Amino acid sequence: MIRVVVVDDHMVVRSGLEQLLATTGDIELVGTASNGLEAIDLVADTDPDVVLMDLSMPELDGVEATRRISERFPRSRVLVLTSFSDQTRILDALNAGADGYLLKHAEPEEIAEAAVFLASAK
Repeated sequence: MIRVVVVDDHMVVRSGLEQLLATTGDIELVGTASNGLEAIDLVADTDPDVVLMDLSMPELDGVEATRRISERFPRSRVLVLTSFSDQTRILDALNAGADGYLLKHAEPEEIAEAAVFLASAK
């Protein structure tokens, strides 16, 4: 079972990802967070295999949250889900330790497949 955390400041996005992951038999959603600070605490508490991370959030953005999670919890893989196709922000996230990224308009199956792939690439 692949343990996943979803981090996004928009409730509708978190809810949609929660519903998507519930339909995937080999993925278990272990928690959701609405900002980077909550994400770090949640990762510490749940030890997920994969963190689906938004970039633009209040309190602590996804780039810095990714950096801190990658440093403190190297076992957890970070997959950035963003609506921004701005190459600079994506490169910032990858340089911070993200293991990959998808744009939010990706097909639902792509998101689930990417989570499974990252979890198996450990």
